[in-house]
Amino acid sequence: MTEVRHALGDATRRLGDRVDAEVLLQHVLRRPASWLMAHADDVLSLADERAFAELVRRRQLGEPVAYITGRRGFWSLELEVTPATLIPRPETERLVELAIDRLAEDAPARVVDLGTGSGAIALSIGTERPRAKILATDASAEALEVARRNARRLCIPNVQFVQGDWLAPLGEARVDLIVSNPPYIEADDPHLARGDLRFEPASALASGRDGLNDIRRIVVDARHHLLPGGWLLFEHGWNQGEACRALLQAAGYGEVFSAQDLEKRDRVSGGRQPH
Repeated sequence: MTEVRHALGDATRRLGDRVDAEVLLQHVLRRPASWLMAHADDVLSLADERAFAELVRRRQLGEPVAYITGRRGFWSLELEVTPATLIPRPETERLVELAIDRLAEDAPARVVDLGTGSGAIALSIGTERPRAKILATDASAEALEVARRNARRLCIPNVQFVQGDWLAPLGEARVDLIVSNPPYIEADDPHLARGDLRFEPASALASGRDGLNDIRRIVVDARHHLLPGGWLLFEHGWNQGEACRALLQAAGYGEVFSAQDLEKRDRVSGGRQPH
């Protein structure tokens, strides 16, 4: 017979992380964090104790908490995630902020999210700009099914999903804004074999020797799909800002910039289609 407080304490020692332990127990009990505090002396059922122990074991083996629980908070949303999708991360919210700033609240706009994964970026923009029509693309049919389920569950009707490689599904269409969180890790980066990255889809993480292969393609191809004055915005690695600005300038974009994340590192770059 194990009390909530003791179960959490033991899991925290095993994982070295109190937050992970709390999230896993919340998932087992289907209770919020406030409940765990208020019911610290409650005794877990044997079934819940065993279920919690199994989730802690999986986390000890390195499996990401988001994949264990099937959920991840991003922006104002709770998203379903699976091993077919990247786990949305807080730094990507900077890309959402910059995109929203470029979309008038009361005007229609056409937006494309490239490599949507769980739909995190597209759905976040869709909730903040309900008059925008957003097309989200991904090469993975499995990822798109996850994104579609998120859209249905969250009741976000202004996002459509289509399978295809980057901008290929657009045909001849032109839009006001293109956003993307593409792969940008160097193919031989040792971090790919460590931590949560071991469990995430490699095709959504790495992109050539310098990590810029997909960004190069997007920067060039987006010029053919942006309306005059339209913006391209994309996330990249902390040490890639200078290279990304150079790619944008070479491709003929105007108003080229890089924006920093909360740790004061270049995280998002972009440029504008000339009028």
